[in-house]
Amino acid sequence: EYPSMNIAMIPARMGSQRLKQKNLRELGGVPLITRAIRKAKDAGVFDEVWVNSEDDAFGEIARAEGVKFHKRPAELANNTATSEQFVYEFLKTHPCDRLFQVHSIAPLLSAARVAEFVRAMERDACDVFLSCVLEQIECAYEDRPINFSFESKTNSQELKPIQRITWSITGWRSSTYRAAVEAGKTATYAGRVGFFPIARPEGHIIKTEEDLYLAEAMLRGSP
Repeated sequence: EYPSMNIAMIPARMGSQRLKQKNLRELGGVPLITRAIRKAKDAGVFDEVWVNSEDDAFGEIARAEGVKFHKRPAELANNTATSEQFVYEFLKTHPCDRLFQVHSIAPLLSAARVAEFVRAMERDACDVFLSCVLEQIECAYEDRPINFSFESKTNSQELKPIQRITWSITGWRSSTYRAAVEAGKTATYAGRVGFFPIARPEGHIIKTEEDLYLAEAMLRGSP
């Protein structure tokens, strides 16, 4: 039921609340969705690359870039639909061993890092693999320290870093994910969870106009 395949899935809704049609917005003259497709192809670690959207416009882009297109039901493309719903719907149609969600809104994640991520998940035999940025600075939640104490002052380099999940790329073992959904459980974190640190620019997510502006600045500053 679960072929020994690694599939890359790039989710792309046409509607977005904060940054209109963000997947079609350009960074360095290239649409975000196109960047994600080329990155997944260049990584050289996927048996198949799919764009997952409700809008046929993304199908045209996918075909032009030489990858496949999965048209999700319209009801899975509104603001109330969850990622668990559209990921599960995709997996029912495209069985595989591991599914990797490559987000178009993390345009500074490199193809080389995508390849490292996939190989690391294979080595670690995790059910869930999460990209994260390590924040080695004093962090608090609801006014309470997380990785430090108000009782003493510690040098930042001696602190345990916080793992900030970025969703730039995420990996799931398909059988575990599907089983969790069908059992009425949360599939996103089902089974053994692993973490993969990435650089801060690679964890930069585009959700607003300011995010896109910052990405442009970082892109121009790249060697």
